[in-house]
Amino acid sequence: MITFSDYPILTEAAWQERIEALATTPHATKTTQEIYRELLALVDLTTLEGSDTAARVTSLCEKAFGIEDLERGIPKVAAVCVYSPFIRQCKNELRDKDIRVAAVAGGFPSGQLPLKLKLAEINFALSEGADEIDMVISRGKFLEGNYQTVFNEIVAIKTACKGTHLKVILETGELLKPELIRKASQFAILAGADFVKTSTGKIQPAATEMAAAIMCDTILDYFTKSGIRVGFKAAGGITQPDIALRYYNIVANILGDAWLKPKLFRIGASRLVDNLLTVIE
Repeated sequence: MITFSDYPILTEAAWQERIEALATTPHATKTTQEIYRELLALVDLTTLEGSDTAARVTSLCEKAFGIEDLERGIPKVAAVCVYSPFIRQCKNELRDKDIRVAAVAGGFPSGQLPLKLKLAEINFALSEGADEIDMVISRGKFLEGNYQTVFNEIVAIKTACKGTHLKVILETGELLKPELIRKASQFAILAGADFVKTSTGKIQPAATEMAAAIMCDTILDYFTKSGIRVGFKAAGGITQPDIALRYYNIVANILGDAWLKPKLFRIGASRLVDNLLTVIE
C-alpha cells in the first residue's frame, strides 16, 4: 500500500510566494509562442450547458479539428468534452480525426446521486463510445469525513470503465483547505484515477493555482513511490493565454517535461482556444 509523505503546512504568504515562483519560472528551452501552440494540443474543448444543442456540438467538433494548421505549427485539440447525450454525435463527427471524446457522467456536476445511478450513467456513456469519463466526487460525503464511501465510489466507477481513461474531479473550490485538497487527491489516486481534475467549472472558485500545485505535488509523491504517472487537468475559468501559461509552468516546474503532453496534462476550456489563436503569431 502506497503511503504519502507528510505535506508541509504553509502560511498564506508562503503559499503565495511559492505559487508565484512556480507560475512565473519559464521553461528552460521553450519560447512563449512554442508553449502557446503546445497548449492548444492540451485542451479539452468543452461545452457543458443545459442549452447545448446538436448544432452547438457540431460547431464544437468542427473547431476542434478545424484550427489545425501544420504550416503554422498549430495543432488540433486533444479532446472534446460533452454531456453524454452528445457522445455518439461527437464520435461520428470526429471519426478519423484523432481527437478523443470525453463525457461528464456519474452525477455531474453535484455528485449527488446514489452510486447505482452514477454507474448507470457511466455505463451509458461507455456504450455510446466515450473515450474518457470525467466524474466528480461526492463532496458532501467527503466533507462529512466519509472518505471510505468516496474511495469506494471511485473504485466502482474505475472498475466499470474497464480501461477507459477516468478523470476524477475534486471540485476544489468546495474543499477550500489545502489539507482537504491534498487528502482528496490522495484518495482519488489510490482509488485508480488516471487523472485528477480541479473543477466542474460550475462553481466559484473553479481552478486555482494553489489547488493545481497541491494536486501536482500529490501526483509527484505518488510517482516517486510507485513509478506510476497520474495525469492532471485544470478546468474552470481558464480563458486567457497568460493564465494558461501559468498553469503550464506549475506543471512543468513540479512534474517536469514528461507530463507536458495530452496523455498526462489537459486544460478544460472553451474560450481559451480562440484567445490562444489570437496571440499566436
